[in-house]
Amino acid sequence: MTTATIERIETSLVDLPTIRPHKLSVATMNGQTLMLVKVFCSDGAVGIGEGTTIAGMAYGPESPESMKLAIDEYLAPAALGRDATRIQELMAHLGKLVKVNHFAKSALETALLDAHGKRLNVALSELLGGIRRERLPVAWTLASGDTAKDIAEAERMLDMRRHKVFKLKIGAREPRVDIAHVAQIKRELGDRGAVRVDVNMAWSETQAAWAIPALADAGCELVEQPVASAAALARLTRRFPIALMADEILQGPESAFEIARSNGADVFAIKIEQSGGLFAAQRVAAIADAAGIELYGGTMLEGAVSTIASAHLFASFANLQWGTELFGPLLITEQILTRPLEYSEFELTVPNGPGLGIELDEEMVKRFTRDGLKKVTR
Repeated sequence: MTTATIERIETSLVDLPTIRPHKLSVATMNGQTLMLVKVFCSDGAVGIGEGTTIAGMAYGPESPESMKLAIDEYLAPAALGRDATRIQELMAHLGKLVKVNHFAKSALETALLDAHGKRLNVALSELLGGIRRERLPVAWTLASGDTAKDIAEAERMLDMRRHKVFKLKIGAREPRVDIAHVAQIKRELGDRGAVRVDVNMAWSETQAAWAIPALADAGCELVEQPVASAAALARLTRRFPIALMADEILQGPESAFEIARSNGADVFAIKIEQSGGLFAAQRVAAIADAAGIELYGGTMLEGAVSTIASAHLFASFANLQWGTELFGPLLITEQILTRPLEYSEFELTVPNGPGLGIELDEEMVKRFTRDGLKKVTR
């Protein structure tokens, strides 16, 4: 194979409206911004990647704007002229030059893998070890904050046969109020829908120790990141007849190893951006498997690009006990792909075309792109 080098990297910010406000314990989202990156190679291959976060910087230290800056000013200049086919070597080099910035690195790595898949005419999942499943179960998050609205929304999803697992965003209110909210929704859904919750680190350990058994009694099957401290989560794990999942404290393979070593969670939420890219997320999953920790395919409420990148990775996992939460594109009102993703019968189909297997609708992307497209060339 002839070596291809990186000739040009473009970034842009795309502001998209959402179907409704999305309420978390840390903030309320009223729209979603995608940081899109394109890598142009000397052999004509072009790859796309995406960086997205939840509620600007309320969730974590990166924002779409900071991701764009990191790529424009640091990652792209260091990548230009380098071999586009030796992706892990390049990302290791960039990791020495730019610390952390996991989301920006994930977006660039995705674009490189997309280009390489197109170059080799294979799906991205093949570059990650090979696909094990063509379709992935997808949970839906109920986050209006209104019990009646959430029940109605869940009923619509069941009627459309789009989702039958529901994750409720809680933690912004008193635990007793949130538990009553969860219990009422589970009563209405019964055996037709599974119920899980995400607290987004809002509880103290004392609150969690009281609330988790009550959630179990209400029929909740999984509690995501109830506390901010890894030590507190480890103390809570296995005390209750309900699975506890690590999310925000998972920041790549090193943190995954420390959590696994302390028996600090029953489940890991695997997120490509939070891990630092697809290869790093793959290592996080391997650590979990070795430690007997179960896996869940998480999301940063990404658009179509990172959602499908995640899907290719999750489709390659030997174990995916808790399914996925790859519903991000469904929260966005505008379609930015020439061919929409296929959600049906409670699952998402993983594309089998080269690279990511998707194509941007450039006119729609342009319509929602902020002024100030940045191109970095040699």
